[in-house]
Order: sequence, then C-alpha cells, then structure tokens
Amino acid sequence: MAHQPANSGKSSKPTRNKKPKKNQSFVTHRDKALGLNKSALPHSIIEVVSTLNKAGFEAYIVGGGVRDSLLGLAPKDFDAVTSARPHEIKAIFGGRCRIIGRRFQLAHVYSGREMIEVATFRAPPKDDTHTTEEGMITRDNVWGDINQDFSRRDFSINALYYQPIKGEVLDFCGAIDDVQNRTLRLLGDAKTRIEEDPVRLLRALRFKAKLGFDFDRALGAQFHEDNWALLEQVSAHRLYDESQKMFSGGYLTPLLPILFEHGAMNHLMAYAPNEPTPLMLATAINTDKRVSMGKGANPAFFYAVLLWENYLYQLAKFKKKGVPFHEAQSKAAAKVVDVQRLRTAIPKFAEEFITSIWLMQPKLANPRVRDIVNLERHPKFRAAFDFLVLREAHDRHELSESTNNMGVWWTRYQDADAGTRAQMVESFASGGSATGLPSRRRNRGGNTSDELLQLQQLSSRDEEPSSKTPKPLFVVDNADEFLPNKPEQTANRPIPRRRDVVVPVFEQVNYGEAEFLKLLNNDEPYIPATRYRKRRPSSTLSIKEREQGMTAEGTPSQTTPKKRSPKPKSKPKTAKAQPSHADNPKPRRRKKSNAKPRAGE
Repeated sequence: MAHQPANSGKSSKPTRNKKPKKNQSFVTHRDKALGLNKSALPHSIIEVVSTLNKAGFEAYIVGGGVRDSLLGLAPKDFDAVTSARPHEIKAIFGGRCRIIGRRFQLAHVYSGREMIEVATFRAPPKDDTHTTEEGMITRDNVWGDINQDFSRRDFSINALYYQPIKGEVLDFCGAIDDVQNRTLRLLGDAKTRIEEDPVRLLRALRFKAKLGFDFDRALGAQFHEDNWALLEQVSAHRLYDESQKMFSGGYLTPLLPILFEHGAMNHLMAYAPNEPTPLMLATAINTDKRVSMGKGANPAFFYAVLLWENYLYQLAKFKKKGVPFHEAQSKAAAKVVDVQRLRTAIPKFAEEFITSIWLMQPKLANPRVRDIVNLERHPKFRAAFDFLVLREAHDRHELSESTNNMGVWWTRYQDADAGTRAQMVESFASGGSATGLPSRRRNRGGNTSDELLQLQQLSSRDEEPSSKTPKPLFVVDNADEFLPNKPEQTANRPIPRRRDVVVPVFEQVNYGEAEFLKLLNNDEPYIPATRYRKRRPSSTLSIKEREQGMTAEGTPSQTTPKKRSPKPKSKPKTAKAQPSHADNPKPRRRKKSNAKPRAGE
C-alpha cells in the first residue's frame, strides 16, 4: 500500500490508491499530517492491534476514537476492527477475551485494567433472513473484508481506519472533508440506512449535540414520524443503553432541546411534554457539570426527573380515589415505571433508585423529628436531597407539593458539626419560629379544615361562655330525653323535634280450631335441611309407628329378637400355651440395628 513517508519534506497531500481485488478506491493519510500522535494512544489499544498483526490478521483503530482525536477531543474509549473471526480472536487472547452479543457479535479483550472492543469486518446481508419486512437488520454476523466493512458503517465520520503501527489513516468516503466541514452524513441512501437501524436517528442527534455538526440535506429529511415509529421494532434494552449514552455523555444540555425539537422524546418516554421543563433543563446543566468534574452521572437520576410529572399525575389520581397517601405513593410509582418499561427497559436496580427518590420527597420536605437522623443515613439520601434542591429552585408544577425551604435546612444540617445539628433538631422540634425554619406539622390537604377548628374551639376551657358558640360536630336526635330533668338545664332548652317513624302494619290472621288441632297432631320429628355428615337412617317409620310395632312393610314386627351370628372359632394352636398377659406381660421385641459394628468390638 503506497503512501507518502512521514519524514518527507514534501507536502502531506494524500495519495489515492486502488485495491485490485474489489476495485475500491481509498485515500491514505499520514497520521502526523492529520495531527495524530501515536505516542498519545493508550498502551492497551496498541497492544491489541500489534498482537493481531503478529498473528497475521489486519487490525485498525476505528470509530469515535479516531474521530475525536482528529477534532482535538479526549476520546472516551478506543475500538478496534480486524479480519480475524470472533473464535480466532478468542484463540489469540485466551482467557482475557470474552465473546458477547447475538445480533452483533463482538469480542471484549482486556488489556491491564482497560477493555478494548474488537469487531470483525462485516459484509452486507446475503439474503432476507437477516432482515425484517421493513428492512431492519436483525442478525449482523456476516463476515467480510475491509471494503465491505466500510460500506456497513453508518456515518462517514466513523469510517476512518487508523493503523497506528504503520502510521496510516485510510479514508474510503471523504470522511476527512466531512470532519473539516463539520457535516454529518450517512453513507449510502439515507432512507435505507435508517430502515436498517432506526437507532441511527438517535445517534445522529447525539453527534449533533456533542460535536456541533450540521446534518446534510438527505439526513435532515429523515426525522419524521414514520421513521420514529420504526423504533417500536428496536429492543427496549437497546434503547435504554442508547439513552444511557445520551444522558451521561456530558452534553445533555444542548442535546435535550434537540430531542424535543426533532420528536425523539415522544418515543423515549411515555406522555412526554411538548418541550423540556425548567426542572429538566436545570438537571441537564447539573449533570454536565458533574461529568466535566469527573464525578460521573447516574442516568436513572435523570429518568426520575423526566418521569416526575407523570408520577405527580398518577399520585393525584390515587389520592382522589381515597387511597392513603403512602399507599398512593407506592402505587403511583409502580404505575409510572411499568408504563416506561415498555419504552426503555430500565433495570431493576434503577427502578428502585427512581422510586426511592420519589418516595423520600415528602419525608425530606416534612420530616418527623425522630426520623431526621435516620433520613440522613439512608442510602438514597444524597440523590433524594439533590432532587429536593433542584425542585425547590425549578419545580413549578401545579401538582407538586411545596418543599417548605427544606433544601436550605438540609444543606446546613449536613455541613454542621454534631453540636450544631442537635441545636437545629431541637429548634426544628419547637416549630422553628425563632430561626425561620418551617413548621414540622404536615399539611397535605391545604388549610386547616373546619372540623379541626371546631374541635379546637370545643376543647377550650374558658370559664366565661363565648359569644360565638361553635356548632357541635355530631347532632343526635332526641338526645335530651336521656339527660336528668333538672330545671336549670331544661329551662331555656328548645323542645326537640321528634321524627315520625313509620311502623309497618301486618295483616291479622285468625286460626280456627281445625288449624290448631292439625298443628297439635303433627308429631313428626324435626329433620334439619342440611346435615353435616351423611348417615343411613335407622328407620323410615315415625315414632308412633315404631311404638305400635309396625315394620317398613306395614306388618307388625316380631317380638323375637334376632340371633346374633356366632363368631368363627379360631384354629387350635399347636404351640405351647403362653402365660396370660395379666400375669406375665410379654415384653416388646426391639428391632435389630443395621449399623455396622465398631472396629474395637
């Protein structure tokens, strides 16, 4: 493969070569001419590529690592591509290689503490068995060469092959020009490439936000509802993995408005709003700051923010049905998570993380005094506290409960020493009027109800009667009849109004002498309708008939009693007569043990 030497004094103009086998033209660039420095690459990727070369296989660095290095960005990781098949990669690296994936088989090679993802050159699908009716590729394990692999790449800026050992960068499609012009372009027909993999729509939006590139005309025309509907064919687990990259990449602030503008959020979350809320935007800024400081970000936290309004709506529905508050919280959280799971398959631990944040919000906003210490020790306290602080400054939803300025109080509590914490808790228990702290009384129903106000008035022990006597809560008719008749009590008492009770009138029935005689002569025994156990009746006759000696056939019974059949005589025993048990009871015979005798016996 011809290229211009790196130490040449001539210009670094790329040379165009043609491969004789596939007649595929490509351009070879020197890495130093493009500003790439092999010494800046991590040792792990150099070791993997050189090991594959020594084994006789082609190997290149490809994808985002080359692209970000050309743009002067710090690559998050480096991926490799090779002509070796997955089982050959496993044979080369042995125990530090693991094969993963079904639809897109890859090899994870561990070099020291780092992991390098190694893929095999792909080829286009050979028949329709690897695609759906809509054209989406379901199995992508058709192996090929580097020319076929290039045609399978999605974006031109990801189709640069860097060989660090030789110091070469292979460009098959003018990707260097797209990088310099800051243009996002799909390789091949844009419509067909989106049908092959609809997730490329999300990747395009992510690259636009991260790199600041613009779409070319063909790619920009693909963001419509018909293409977004293709995401329903994509696995919910894969969509969650893609959302993790978007939410924790460090560029969520510019990405979030783009997702809403191009209609992506309607397919990533259930009941998405038309635009990002102030709470979402503030969380995006805070997340990007954490990533830039190297603290990392949990995508589940941003899911708690995205689904917060959905949770509030479900909570209001259960409260309206009269469900107790704590039970309504659990049911609302489970309902929201179940619906979201159909879009993006959130892992179980992430679901528990999101639910804990929601359930702890009322506890942090209206804590009980005895629970303050335990709340601060809760494993999810830090995440719930961050959520509370963000809500206190940016959450203006009509269904959201007030935080009572507890975000400031919890901030001071965490920064204080043990003595100051005790004083803060004591002041909080007294109501917080002296220090401006919120009251510890929980008030989820708005203003104090009339019933509580009446109870407070009725419980007052003023000696002088009040001019405004509260009305009793419970009024019982005719209650004065049960009081003692004292003149001082009944002098000015109004006469209670009596209720007219409707007494039912029954028709009078007169029984004659014949009816009474009939009832008296009815001496049949009472037989319950339901028997608890079935048994055969001793006789079908009445008591009188049996006293008269009648039988079931209607004839008098015989006075002679039935003779019992004699018991069969036992056979005579030939053995010796045994003594009676009363005189000498026979001892029980013990069963012989099956245990083996001991060695000493």
